[in-house]
Amino acid sequence: MFLYLAAIIAGFAILVWSADKFVEGAASTAKHLGMPSLLIGILIVGFGTSAPEMVVSAIAAMEGNPALALGNALGSNIVNIALILGVTAIVAPITVNSNIVKKEIPLLLLIVLASGYLLLDNSLTLIEGIVLISGFFTLIAWSIVSAFRGRGDTLEAEMDSELIEHEMSLKAGIIWLVIGLVLLIASSRLLVWGAVGVAHEFGVSDLIIGLTIVALGTSLPELAASVIAARKGEHDIAIGNVVGSNMFNILAVIGIATIIAPMNGIPAEVLNRDWIVMLALTIALLVMSYGFRNKEGKITRIKGFALIICYIAYNSYLGMTLSGSL
Repeated sequence: MFLYLAAIIAGFAILVWSADKFVEGAASTAKHLGMPSLLIGILIVGFGTSAPEMVVSAIAAMEGNPALALGNALGSNIVNIALILGVTAIVAPITVNSNIVKKEIPLLLLIVLASGYLLLDNSLTLIEGIVLISGFFTLIAWSIVSAFRGRGDTLEAEMDSELIEHEMSLKAGIIWLVIGLVLLIASSRLLVWGAVGVAHEFGVSDLIIGLTIVALGTSLPELAASVIAARKGEHDIAIGNVVGSNMFNILAVIGIATIIAPMNGIPAEVLNRDWIVMLALTIALLVMSYGFRNKEGKITRIKGFALIICYIAYNSYLGMTLSGSL
């Protein structure tokens, strides 16, 4: 048991550090290769902050733990909105100014609804996995078009500031990109081994472990990025990280895991409990980000506290229903 817990702690620590270096290296390399800063903000950072979920879920699926992979994706989306945006808003209330981010949130809602449709039969087939991955590549294409059409967006100015602050040479960028990726894979493997070991020791399902411990750990890069961005006044980066990561989690993370190991007999509570919570939080994010009755879209401290209460309530409910999980 001690080895499993040590593996989880070490895996989390290396995962967070390597994900940060991976994103910095990738962003710097892309900038040197002439990629627009707005596209880096939409695509590279969003992909980078979802890299832990992608690698962890892929490894879990390859090792015969697809429920952990699915739980990681859904749980990470819940963590991203309820905990990360909640904490970020308490640190610094978030005002949504970017038109691009405002376009992404309804798209995220559509993706969430589509994932619910795929889960109606309590299975995810190879074909459905391919559909999700196709959606991921379509999202990338849309992001590229949005980046070139959205010149002058507030997100662009915020990303320019970030790239200047973390400026490095092309050689350094490539080195950190490779080191970050290698350590990301190694730490993910260590984390999955530890999480599965703990699950078996306590008799808890892989699904619950994925929804809780693993989801929280793989979302730590988003937490750090969003809090730091909000404190700098880079509100659109703070919320853009979460929105982009959530879209990637559904399309790429679940898609990759499903292609590796199609899932049959998915517990009904995944749709009736976890997906419903993810949907409700996504709708809440849409309402808070747009604002109504001529009010600007803003996630205030009070709304931040409300989101955190939702996260605590959800995890408390999971704790009370452990005996009924797989």
